[in-house]
Amino acid sequence: MARPRGLIKVVCQNDSCSHFRKDKDKDIIKRGKSKSRHQRFFCFHCNTYFVETKGTPLYKRKLKENKIKSICKDFVETGSIRATERKAHVHRDTVMNLMDSLGEHALEMSNYLVHDLGLKTYEVDELFAVVKKNRKGLSKKSIISLDKARLLLQHA
Repeated sequence: MARPRGLIKVVCQNDSCSHFRKDKDKDIIKRGKSKSRHQRFFCFHCNTYFVETKGTPLYKRKLKENKIKSICKDFVETGSIRATERKAHVHRDTVMNLMDSLGEHALEMSNYLVHDLGLKTYEVDELFAVVKKNRKGLSKKSIISLDKARLLLQHA
């Protein structure tokens, strides 16, 4: 007799899957780890593999989660890309790419920063304000997403 599957909170991230981001009747199992040590999953409906961080700013990042958290906190405190670069010991392009990714995924990221990482809502609001202020390299999609996220945080 096979043991029952454990509870998996991840949903399918494949756009063409019939169960794309649906929690009901999902058929997903764990299948190893990626090179960056993130859990990989397999969806039986679309026969594809995906990583737990797909669709988040952490997707395809080689930095560890605590390093990204420290970069975000340093960026809120200093407000400068170069100061954050010196404190976190990473290249300024890495900081800028992370900030652009935060801007693109601002709505999902605000929930993640507040609930999962334990940042306060005012810290997240400050982070998005500083990211928007330093928007020389940000895409228009990032700026629009940042505006929506800041509005939601102010009304929360």
